[in-house]
Amino acid sequence: MSTNSDSGATPMKFESVRQLDVPKGRDGKHKLIVTQLLSDIDQLGAGTALKVPLSALPDTKENIRSALNRATRFRGMEVATSSDAEYLYVWKVVAES
Repeated sequence: MSTNSDSGATPMKFESVRQLDVPKGRDGKHKLIVTQLLSDIDQLGAGTALKVPLSALPDTKENIRSALNRATRFRGMEVATSSDAEYLYVWKVVAES
């Protein structure tokens, strides 16, 4: 653990690391499923939706929806979701002309 060079300072409570060793990207626990969903959404035809079994999700549908929402906003995509007792449905929102 690093210490402060000022002899009158309170000792550091937390460990220090080199800035080069600090991770720059964020790979959340939902990255794999969200990446797959985004890839599949990109391949959807007009008027179609993904039908994802809830049993295939690594977390609750609410948490996956939240992670997907963050990722799509970041990409500037607009998607909608719905669900029933067995499936999560995801589709692209098409702007009305």
